[in-house]
Amino acid sequence: MPLSPLEHDRRYGELDQVIRAYAGQPADDTPDKPSQALTAYLRHTWHTRPWALATAETQLREYARNPPGRLRLRLGEFYAIPDVGLPESDIEQWLTCLADHIQHSVETGEAPPPATPTTHWEWHARFPELAQFLGGWFSQDMPDEFDDHDAAVDDYRSSTAPQRVARLVGELHELLTLTLEESDYALAVAELGMEVDPPAPYAPSGWFALVAERLSGTRAQYGPPPQGDAK
Repeated sequence: MPLSPLEHDRRYGELDQVIRAYAGQPADDTPDKPSQALTAYLRHTWHTRPWALATAETQLREYARNPPGRLRLRLGEFYAIPDVGLPESDIEQWLTCLADHIQHSVETGEAPPPATPTTHWEWHARFPELAQFLGGWFSQDMPDEFDDHDAAVDDYRSSTAPQRVARLVGELHELLTLTLEESDYALAVAELGMEVDPPAPYAPSGWFALVAERLSGTRAQYGPPPQGDAK
């Protein structure tokens, strides 16, 4: 029978987080250099859950040493490594390489410096509520569900717990402090699941700032500044 959620998390929970970081990314780790995917995982996990790194190292190494045998494969009592573009014969060596990099990072304290997210996984891990907001309320169906962007924002606020709304406001401010180029904010919008353009005449960063103001109650509604307004 398949693993229970508790048993899955106990044996493979953090290994699964590492593997998820490779979604859309090449598994091109070498003994001398971690991949972009693993670097993103290390950067985010050092910042948010540093204690999980030791668990990741243990679970990766244990899986590499004891891959599922025929019985466990037949019963479904194992974690299936998704296709990461490597031959099956190379998976165990690759998992060991990941474990070695994580062990080195923990033992030396060498962590990737803070940076803008570089992978799809890292964008979602760092801005989970923003991803929920953009992907849930601003999909390609948004024009059929709401009269305009204002209506979608108001629906999110009225249907979401205040604590989560506050979390979204914080994530919006954090994103804006990255001071990215506008093209990079457009990339962030796409990575986080928004499938429609921001309302005219706003670019993504300007719209993010106005949504944060609207949700925090510091602005009655967003839209083009009044004529003659200095800002």
